[in-house]
Formats: sequence, structure tokens, C-alpha cells
Amino acid sequence: MLLATILLLCPFPQIEGAAKTVTNDSAAVASDSSPLPSAPEPKVKSDIEVAAIEPGYTPVQPGTPLVGVKMSVTRPYETPTRRKLWYVLSISGSGAAAFDAWSTRRAISQGYGTEANPLLRPFSHSGAMYAATQVSPLVMDFIGKRMMVSQHKWVRNMWWLPQSAGSGFSFYAGIHNVRLVQ
Repeated sequence: MLLATILLLCPFPQIEGAAKTVTNDSAAVASDSSPLPSAPEPKVKSDIEVAAIEPGYTPVQPGTPLVGVKMSVTRPYETPTRRKLWYVLSISGSGAAAFDAWSTRRAISQGYGTEANPLLRPFSHSGAMYAATQVSPLVMDFIGKRMMVSQHKWVRNMWWLPQSAGSGFSFYAGIHNVRLVQ
């Protein structure tokens, strides 16, 4: 392969003893007296030909906008009702996470339990717990918003599930922690 590359890239002088053939293709073309083929006939009729066939036809002038043209494929969009429901679920998810953080800090500070989530365990003894627990609702809000405008119908119909599940788990954990501390 290396030899083939070298032979292609490096020009070598011709052997002097080799016979050289000269072809004069331009002379062969010039001696042929057949005329060149003409351009093919257009398949689309001109505006004048169409106006002669159809009496109510008016040609479109260049630069005029086309009216009544709809796109065949549209991207799904969110409705105002779904947007309001998304905001309600966002607020309830953040509230549930704050309630979970408060009840967890309360249970840990009074010695009734420990943080079971290893990702939140470093924050369980400080006020950073409130900020750390807000990450999950933000992720669920983002996923829910993307699902709301998905191309797949079954995903669009399930857009509320991540936010609702996150809120439910946070409320359950908060209620569990409150029951620990009497």
C-alpha cells in the first residue's frame, strides 16, 4: 500500500525507449458534421400557455407573498392550561422538597434519625440542606417541560408524572420525619 501511494504521488520520468501515441480528439470532434443536440423541451407550461387553457388563471408576480400556505408538520406546543398546571406542580414540588429538608434537619438535630440519601448526607447538618434538596424538583420540572412538547403523543400525555412523583416522594419523606419526632 505504501508503494502504491508513493507511485501515485511521485511523478517519475517516462522511459525514453517507449513508444508514444498521440491522439488528436479535437480533430475527430471537429470532423464530425452532426449538429449538437438542442436543449430539451420544458415540461412545465409557461404562464401564457396556462392562461390560454384556463380562463380564470392569473399568474403570480415575483415578490408577492403566497397566501394560504400551511406547514404540513408542526411542533407540539404547550397550552395555557398545561402551562398553569406545570407552574402549580413546580411550586408544589419545591414546597415538598423544602418540607422534607425542614423535617429531616429537625429529626437529625434531635437525634431521631439519620439522612438515608448518601448524596444529601453531607448537607444534613447545615442550612445548605434546603438548597441541596431543590435540585431534584428543578430536574423534574425540566423533564416535565420537555415531555410536554415531545414529538411522541404518549410522552406528551405523561408530562405531569415526573413532577407529581417527585412531590409525592418528598411529602412522604417529610411526613415520615415529622412522625419520628413527637
